[in-house]
Amino acid sequence: MALTTSDTGNNTSDDTVVGVYDNFSEAESAVQALLSSGFSRSDVQLNPERDDDGTTSSGTSSSTSDAHSGIRGFFYSLFGGDENTGHHDTYAESVRRGSYVLTVNVNSQTEIDRATDIMNRFNPVDIDERVSHWKTQGWTSHDASAPRYSRDEITKERASYASLRSSGTTAGTATTATTATTGETRIPVIEEQLQVGKREVQRGGVRVIKRVRDIPVRETVQLRDEEIKVERHAVDKPATQADLAAFKEGSVELRETDEEAVVAKTARVVEEVVVGKEVTQRTEDINDTLRRTDVEVEQLGAGSSLAGGDDEFRRHWQTTYGSSGGRYEDYDAAYRYGTTMAGSDRYKNYQWSDVEPQLRSDWESNHPGSTWDKVKDAVRYGAERVTGNRRH
Repeated sequence: MALTTSDTGNNTSDDTVVGVYDNFSEAESAVQALLSSGFSRSDVQLNPERDDDGTTSSGTSSSTSDAHSGIRGFFYSLFGGDENTGHHDTYAESVRRGSYVLTVNVNSQTEIDRATDIMNRFNPVDIDERVSHWKTQGWTSHDASAPRYSRDEITKERASYASLRSSGTTAGTATTATTATTGETRIPVIEEQLQVGKREVQRGGVRVIKRVRDIPVRETVQLRDEEIKVERHAVDKPATQADLAAFKEGSVELRETDEEAVVAKTARVVEEVVVGKEVTQRTEDINDTLRRTDVEVEQLGAGSSLAGGDDEFRRHWQTTYGSSGGRYEDYDAAYRYGTTMAGSDRYKNYQWSDVEPQLRSDWESNHPGSTWDKVKDAVRYGAERVTGNRRH
């Protein structure tokens, strides 16, 4: 299987995916598939680069004094200095024993997943199992001066691998699944949390302005005016005692009086303008979406129900999509998305009609360049490959 190692050597990428193949044609097919998927030729290396079909190889050093040249030097440049001798020896020894080591420089988790998926399609060997077998034969480290295996030796050793795998034992010891990790890949599970607070914002207001203005008024009042009139009348009659009593010097005064309007102003409060604030409480519903990383683990292995699934996927693609043109690689992710979906607890005992809207949403958000209607048959077939609920 293809493994990922952190780059501690002189490469410029962050990680390297490494796969070991016994068959040169399968290794070369993996190279072509990697290049077709967009990897640069400078990032893909196959060692040795050709099938010599002979007993010797110029790729191994002829003496231990030149430990950093040839095949072993290649792996020193890949894994770094002497602190990673175990990795140097493992892959250099694989080449010496007739295998082919394929490496891909990657820069992101997406590239790691893509390279691993492609390389695993072409039957890479379990390098941990091989090393365990070598050690039962007394192997401890790579000898740079040792010659490469001959064709007969390679054939004999491959036959012993096949025999051990069929019996399920390695030199009398039960075979156990092992994981060789030369560089951990940590997948952070990120979840957004909603925090709702309050803040004051200006929504407008009222300004009250007082101004004094003159208002014309008109009132009507009745005024009294006095005027003295003096009239003389001719009279001819005898004088009376009263007349005689008044027959002496004297004077009579009468005064005229008039009324005039007197204006006075008094101030009275005729209206009040009250300015204040009324506070009310209201409840507002906040609707938003939160993102969370969902990590789904797909178990792979020779005993898995998906063994040989890639061949079935290719046959289904040829039947369903082959006539429309395009490449199988354009649909490969959809098949594997279906297998992952069907194997997760989230969609356990699912009904396709119930989960299709959610699957469509997930697919189109994560694969903006691929429409659901184009790949949904591939997704469904991948899911039914796991559950066994085939359509008829």
